[in-house]
Amino acid sequence: MKSLDPLCQEETFNGFFQAHIKSLRNYIYYKFGDNQSANDVAQDAFVALWNNCSKVTLETARAYVYKIANNLSMSLKRHDQVKLKYNNQAVKLNQTSESPEYLMLENEFMDQLNHAISSLPDKQREVFLMNRIEKLTYREIAEIKGVSQKAIEKLMHKALHKLGNQFRNI
Repeated sequence: MKSLDPLCQEETFNGFFQAHIKSLRNYIYYKFGDNQSANDVAQDAFVALWNNCSKVTLETARAYVYKIANNLSMSLKRHDQVKLKYNNQAVKLNQTSESPEYLMLENEFMDQLNHAISSLPDKQREVFLMNRIEKLTYREIAEIKGVSQKAIEKLMHKALHKLGNQFRNI
């Protein structure tokens, strides 16, 4: 019965939702590069969690909702090329104190960085962004992805190695 399960209590579920919706949306956005789809998938994942709240414990709910979101996303984008889009507006520059040459070099570097990250294989890019942007630990990423921590460590190592090789030539 739904009312006996802690996750099925509306207050508990709403708290869980508020604590995790932004991170889940970002995860889907980083994975697929489409904000509207990220919102839709995140919402659908939480609806699925609510519909199955009596079968999911509060301790496993985060991994469950990420797994559902991942599966929904994969079915939506199965044949599409995944592209990463960055919003460079997050970095605000004080143009009065920096020279035009510096700003040009910084913009070129950011373009190269964005290109390098978006050219990583899908799994490496996802792990890299979850760790470096979302600040998730390897263990947390492993739970979300449903793989071992060692597999996440290897993916991260490969991603860092590829990025390092691309920037050695700069």
